[in-house]
Amino acid sequence: MYEDLGIDWLSPLQASAVFGIVVGLLFGASALYTNFCIRRALVSADASTRSSALAVWATAFGVAVVGTQLAVLAGWIDFSEHRLHSASIPFALIIIGGLLFGAGMVLTRGCASRLAVLTGTGNLRALFVIVIFAITAHATLKGILSPLRISLAEFVFETSINEQLVQSQLSVWAIVLLLVAAVVLIIRRSQVSKSHIMVAALIGALVPIAWVGTGFVLLDDFDPIVFQSLSFTSPSSEWLFWGIASTSIGAGFGVGLLSGVVVGSASVALTTAKFKWQSFTSPRETGRYSLGAVLMGIGGVFAGGCTVGAGMSGVASLSISAMLALVFIVIGARVTNAILIARAKESSSLVSALI
Repeated sequence: MYEDLGIDWLSPLQASAVFGIVVGLLFGASALYTNFCIRRALVSADASTRSSALAVWATAFGVAVVGTQLAVLAGWIDFSEHRLHSASIPFALIIIGGLLFGAGMVLTRGCASRLAVLTGTGNLRALFVIVIFAITAHATLKGILSPLRISLAEFVFETSINEQLVQSQLSVWAIVLLLVAAVVLIIRRSQVSKSHIMVAALIGALVPIAWVGTGFVLLDDFDPIVFQSLSFTSPSSEWLFWGIASTSIGAGFGVGLLSGVVVGSASVALTTAKFKWQSFTSPRETGRYSLGAVLMGIGGVFAGGCTVGAGMSGVASLSISAMLALVFIVIGARVTNAILIARAKESSSLVSALI
């Protein structure tokens, strides 16, 4: 379809970068406004905060699933050849990666998407984590950690469940309706505002918009680009590599997306007095965030995506691999948070005993 757009002064890759910037701007602004963050929904100490955060995330998730499946039904996109729907599922990579990513996002107090958004508000901790995350992700994809990834990728199980699922429209829409019902129930039980729900729905809509944009609108058989949607692991690696070698590699959707998220967040922060310079308060805190960034970088690559890349975009395609990744990300986050709470209580008890 790309040749029908009449923008032949841009290559499909360049057009995808511009498209990524637009999607990123909308995501960054919307995510900052709604405090979009799955970590807050999973491990926040305040029950009301958890409820509201879950309602926001669930709304975006529900809209992403419905929108993506409608696009599939319309024939605009097809996941049959996409890596997310491979019959060979690298279960060892996904399980280990999900646990590592979940642990990392608790240590850094935010997943990759949340930290990209916070970077635009002047949060230097978030910027530091994103850089370490990008370096680690690139090292896991193509560098010193890639042999480990390749070795673990050999542990797979073969299944045709994805193929069987997408071939049964009855099963697909039964799952979609169940998800929608669950989302409605979550929203009704929360105290989240209508404006936050509406903006969260926009975040969710960006998932199918990106799928359709890269897989249909910008499709050019003679100059193909990657069929992708919202994600932050691979784009972070691409952003890092493009930043240091832009004369040898062109910017694509991922680079545009990450850049747009930071600018979109910064625009809202600056116009609403939310911009504030923040940094680390101690070497101990720096070490904790550094460890979390490394765990997220490795985990995001192993699991095939982050909470947005696998958790929303991947699951929206009804990928079994993505569903598995999301489950273990949640488990990793919950277990790590429980360990941190237990250690804090032990330290508190020790101090009380000494006093």
